[in-house]
Amino acid sequence: MHILVVGANGQIGKHLVKQIQENGDQARALIRKEEQADYFKELGAEVAIVNLEDEVEAIAKAAEGVDAVVFTAGSGGNTGKDKTLMIDLDGAVKTIQAAEKNNIKRFIMISSFDTSREAIQAAPESFAPYVVAKHYADEWLLNTDLDYTIIHPGMLTNDPGTNQIKLGAKVARGEVPREDVAKVIYTSLNNDSTIGKRFQVVGGQTPVEEAIQSVK
Repeated sequence: MHILVVGANGQIGKHLVKQIQENGDQARALIRKEEQADYFKELGAEVAIVNLEDEVEAIAKAAEGVDAVVFTAGSGGNTGKDKTLMIDLDGAVKTIQAAEKNNIKRFIMISSFDTSREAIQAAPESFAPYVVAKHYADEWLLNTDLDYTIIHPGMLTNDPGTNQIKLGAKVARGEVPREDVAKVIYTSLNNDSTIGKRFQVVGGQTPVEEAIQSVK
């Protein structure tokens, strides 16, 4: 499988590209700067340098010839509402449109843990714009004909992956290593039962493969 990883230079993205390459598939890392490329080239991944604030056509060109798209990009915790809007919402929608332009059906979105209207109202003022952006990006994807999966991870950590998670439409809030989220993404790409599904993921006691196979 040939997979475009959007936001590849993020921490989940780096884990995901590594896992794709180690398992015999081919990643194309979409990154923003040339100086970020060496890590991915050393793994054998392809590299596409695109700014998500560019037009859809630039993203569509980077997506040519792939079988699936994973959106893991984010504006980061140190940017303002403007970047949250431009990357987490507009960048996500343009990536969806780029997939559609290339007739790429498989699309995985990494969202926020809870993007419901209730979560927006309950979010602290500084976090609410991020939840809003993710809410509408998710809604846009849900209203396409793409074979989507939306993954809602809990509080992300840099702890080593355990390959043990808890997954469901609704689970209690908790932490989850970024490496395990990457494993959930990769396993979902190889399991059609996740198509048309959205689920929350936190650390747990069920192996990733078993948890993904339980998705109905």
